[in-house]
Amino acid sequence: MVNVAIMGHGVVGSGVAEVLIKNREHIAAKAKEEINIKYILDLREFPDLSYSDKFTKDFNEILNDESVKVVAEVMGGINPAFDFTKSLLLAGKSVVTSNKELVASKGAELLKIANDNNVNFLFEASVGGGIPVLRPISQCLAANDIFEVVGILNGTTNFILTKMIKEKMSFDDALALAQKLGYAERNPAADIEGHDACRKICILASLSFGKHVYPNQVHTEGITNITLADVDYANSCDSVIKLIGRAKLLDDGHIISAVYPAFISRDNQLSSVDDVFNAIMVRGDAIGDVLFYGRGAGKLPTASAVVADIIDSVKHLDSRKYLSWDESSPDYVSDYLDDNVRLYVRATADNISAAMNDVKSVFGDVHFLTKANQDINEFAFLTPFSSERTLRKDLESISSLNAASVLHILD
Repeated sequence: MVNVAIMGHGVVGSGVAEVLIKNREHIAAKAKEEINIKYILDLREFPDLSYSDKFTKDFNEILNDESVKVVAEVMGGINPAFDFTKSLLLAGKSVVTSNKELVASKGAELLKIANDNNVNFLFEASVGGGIPVLRPISQCLAANDIFEVVGILNGTTNFILTKMIKEKMSFDDALALAQKLGYAERNPAADIEGHDACRKICILASLSFGKHVYPNQVHTEGITNITLADVDYANSCDSVIKLIGRAKLLDDGHIISAVYPAFISRDNQLSSVDDVFNAIMVRGDAIGDVLFYGRGAGKLPTASAVVADIIDSVKHLDSRKYLSWDESSPDYVSDYLDDNVRLYVRATADNISAAMNDVKSVFGDVHFLTKANQDINEFAFLTPFSSERTLRKDLESISSLNAASVLHILD
């Protein structure tokens, strides 16, 4: 029998306990060991649960118990999760986590500590909830040189955009519905401003390319400025708007990574990913494009991935899973403005005809868009491909444009 502990009894933590208890016999068969929950760390009281005797408020009780071999960290955030996880790894205990913020910010350091102490630090649930993607990247696709990872990484924003696209809801109404249904937090900033997707693309890029990518290195835009007019203009060129996380390997060994709302052509597989579903496309030199799709969050899907990591850790108590990456240099992530892109621009002008002529004179080959009930002082267009730095500089030079809304194009 192997004793394990769970730190945190919120949505995910309670799901982990539920899965471990409900599927006890099945899990034991998979792990070749009976797995017993010895402790659950939480400051709250849960007197009505069948396993209420397992709760403790003292982290040191878990840390100092040599019989506890694997700990699931599902508290979230950096503090005290980082200090607790570091102490556990140094004490020779394997740790599994669903904490994307912890892995994105401290992954390289914690992986090194795990390696130095011959224990495991696993985090399949930190990206895509129950969607298996990290293990396939590190194992099944190991023969490939991966050169790009791109995906819809946040279910809340995808739900909001789906409602805007399919039901013509305003952003505010779609957000309110997402909160009512429990898809969005009361404070939805981490989702709608792109921070959640940023942390996930950091983890995917770190694993795919072998060096740590930090959130502050990734340009991040959210969806708060998306309007129904943008949705209609996208539809007019057979596209939809999705919040995309992207990381691309450059020829010089550096990468470009960013999170932003983008036009996606309807013939792209990502365009049909709706509601709270996530999809992650991995591009390798041998395999081509591989798409991982499913529910990216939720109590039991995420708990499923955490428990899978617990089983893996139990099966490798005396060895290490080679899931790792190295520390990187400050200039490892190149400026996103150097990437070649195509931009969508929605703008207003006092003299539409003159402004459109100015746009054509600056950009040359542009594609103007139209939609029903278009405002007489508004127009939209797609730029040609060029570096984003050049495109934005050219936009600033067009003095006839008034307020402009700019999105990326993902072909």
